[in-house]
Amino acid sequence: IQGGDWGSVVCLEIAIRHREHVEAFHTHMPMLLPHGPDDSLTEDEKRDLADLDTWNRDEAGYQAIQGSKPQTLGVALNDSPAGLAAWILEKFRGWSDCDGDVESVFSRDDLLANITVYWVTGTITSSTRLYYEAFKGGRASWITERVEVPTGVARFPKEIYRFPRSWVEQHFNLQHWTTMPVGGHFAAMERRELFLEDLRKFFRGYR
Repeated sequence: IQGGDWGSVVCLEIAIRHREHVEAFHTHMPMLLPHGPDDSLTEDEKRDLADLDTWNRDEAGYQAIQGSKPQTLGVALNDSPAGLAAWILEKFRGWSDCDGDVESVFSRDDLLANITVYWVTGTITSSTRLYYEAFKGGRASWITERVEVPTGVARFPKEIYRFPRSWVEQHFNLQHWTTMPVGGHFAAMERRELFLEDLRKFFRGYR
């Protein structure tokens, strides 16, 4: 199994609840319970955690509205293609490794195709409502159980959650760790060749 972001959350549930059916788990965003201050962290790891604090302050506002008023937001976004494009493209620009130039890593066709899927199907509301359902249902909490499934991590430098390797090892049966030279949150779309190469390299040992 492989996943990042909500896909990582789904994979965690599968890996913990259905361990006997899973050979290996690959992710570029390992979800775990953040630890307290740790004197053993390197300066790079401390900067990663500081970046996460900045992200939570400056970028996480969408979670509050999607987790509390998704229907109201959905009406507005379904009524305006410009509004829908702005809502989605802002995330691509802010969460990718593009230095503010979103078209330097994504083609305009790929970006428009992503937006069009939501527009022609009218599904942005159900997309945002995922947060409401997860928050209200208590399913958005960090995991506390250790994942014993062999785990591989592709660590992209502009991913949102970049936890220290020592923390990941405490929560996962970590068998593979790759530090990527470039890339951000939308790894499979942004840096697909790097992503696929690492995925194949890790899973090859479990086929």
